[in-house]
Amino acid sequence: MTGSQATSFMRPLLPGFALSAAVAVAAVLLEPVVRSATGGRYSLPGTVIALIIGMALHRIAAQPRFTPGMTFAVKKLLRWAIGLLGLRIALGDIFGLGIGTLVLMVVSMALTIVTGFWLAKRLGLSDGYGALAGAATAVCGASAALATTTVLPAYKNREADTAFTVVAANALSTIVMLAYPPLAILIGFDQTHTGIFLGATIHDMAQVVGAGYAISDPVGNVAVVVKLFRVFLLLPVVLAIAWWFMRQGAETGEAKVPVPVFALVFVALVVVNSVLPGIPAIAPIYAVIKGWLTLLSNAGLLIAIAALGLGTSLATILAIGWRHVAVMLGTTVVLLAAITAGLLVIQG
Repeated sequence: MTGSQATSFMRPLLPGFALSAAVAVAAVLLEPVVRSATGGRYSLPGTVIALIIGMALHRIAAQPRFTPGMTFAVKKLLRWAIGLLGLRIALGDIFGLGIGTLVLMVVSMALTIVTGFWLAKRLGLSDGYGALAGAATAVCGASAALATTTVLPAYKNREADTAFTVVAANALSTIVMLAYPPLAILIGFDQTHTGIFLGATIHDMAQVVGAGYAISDPVGNVAVVVKLFRVFLLLPVVLAIAWWFMRQGAETGEAKVPVPVFALVFVALVVVNSVLPGIPAIAPIYAVIKGWLTLLSNAGLLIAIAALGLGTSLATILAIGWRHVAVMLGTTVVLLAAITAGLLVIQG
């Protein structure tokens, strides 16, 4: 691509992309303000703040000149950012959990996703929303919802469903972050199984960290590794959902090819992150590069979710009824019950 061709390609993207980036920056600046205003007792992640600001500015963003850049952020930038999530996972940490724990998590996550589809159908909602709710609960909250929406067929209110899932997953994560630690103690789990319990049942990484390390460092360490295993399963979950919709005859985006490019990047970076830290001559340089790429991934996710918010009508979100809430609650309860029962059997 020549310089003039690159300029021609980028020019229509700039207004929408710049607006999305501005919302993302505002969210980053407001996150500590919100925390400080509540005396440090409450915090909203930057992703949720960006989504809320974006929806508040929807009328401005609805101008046609913003559409190309916002579409690029949601459809292209998002996939690149998701691919970079592979840098957060190492195969050794996952294998160290033990086969029983890994099987329990895979089965529980599959059951949760199936529950999302089943509840959505029973309540008269779209299969797309069932996929979003199931994946967000089973895997990693907002990131899973955003990854899943890239392979869903086009349907009415898909953007609103995605935005609602992001907000609902974060709200539920915050609630269970406070509720699950005392529940684990009440059940009688030891430190290792408490960490597994928290890492396997809480939606978002930030809340897993908050809940785990609030008990102890060992619990927090186990919880984070377990959560990273769930993130590792983001790829097969997204591909399985895409395959299911293709079997139904639906038109999906990236799922038209056997493996989306961002999925290949994700797997490759998991392997890289499992090998390079163990090579003394390369590890220091790799740590610096990984730090920068992780920042880029975080920035990409934030800009993409800002663009999602800008493209979503607040009125549409407010019109979502109790049935959407019921599906999210249902998948959360199923995941909690499955993990609890499994750990009680493992712990003996």
